[in-house]
Amino acid sequence: MDLGIIVVSYNTRELTCHALAAAYASIEASRLEAHIWVVDNASSDGSAEAVRRRFPQATLIASDTNRGFAGGNNIALRAMAAMERPPRYILLLNSDTVAHPEALGHLVSFLDATPRAGVAGAQLLYGDGSFQHGAFSFPTLWMALFDFWPLHNRLADSWLNGRYPPSRYAAGAPFPIDHPLGAALMMRWETFAEIGPLDEGYFMYCEEIDWCLRAKKAGWEIYCVPQARVVHLVGQSSNQFREAMFLALWQSRYRLAEKHYSRAYRWALRRIVAAGMAAEERRVRRALRRGALTAAEAERRIATYHAVRAL
Repeated sequence: MDLGIIVVSYNTRELTCHALAAAYASIEASRLEAHIWVVDNASSDGSAEAVRRRFPQATLIASDTNRGFAGGNNIALRAMAAMERPPRYILLLNSDTVAHPEALGHLVSFLDATPRAGVAGAQLLYGDGSFQHGAFSFPTLWMALFDFWPLHNRLADSWLNGRYPPSRYAAGAPFPIDHPLGAALMMRWETFAEIGPLDEGYFMYCEEIDWCLRAKKAGWEIYCVPQARVVHLVGQSSNQFREAMFLALWQSRYRLAEKHYSRAYRWALRRIVAAGMAAEERRVRRALRRGALTAAEAERRIATYHAVRAL
């Protein structure tokens, strides 16, 4: 098998079905031998039933609990590992994506032609077809500062904030990166066999960064493939629980720092975050006085900022 695709869903029934339809169209257009595993994280919107009915050719794994992004993907990865002949490549594909017809073929062809490439990411687009950053540098303190005190858009959209210039994508040729977004991330099976599954200590966020850091440390190269175009509708699952996901984001960022960064980096990061949370609280209180937020909304946000500072 060329490709094993994993789609993890949580209360995104129609988006998941659109993602699957587009993925199957891309498999057919690219003439790939591929199979799709759908892991439903205990959705309450009928997602599992819809997948079972509309896509009987997929393997549906309906979890009775929400295991998060890493845990959900690992269920399918274990199923692949148990196969007599696992797929040559793995693709993590978000349920809020729509792959262009040639996208999967471009990713497979690139990895076929580049033996030292362990990971390849797609060129992401917003729903209106406009450019979306899909490749990033590994986190830095500058990037943490920009989270709370955004500067001019040109700086926020630059290498200082972990972004690669849009001209690199527009040139059309694959280019080396630190990591792609996990929305459309393809990994060579040999790379997975060497570095292991996703770390389930991350419930949401940073798990693909951790995976790519481990791949780089093992000597694998990582690229963005601009010819592989995938629409990414952004945050359709996480937006259901904004405050909880904000807390999960910083839990994951701290875990990433503990695993891969120096003590000095971790010390500085915590102080940046503490100052940033205090600044966010001041902004919320000003918005409350202006009537831009309700008291309940302000209370929820402030409680979340306090929870992050207590991590």
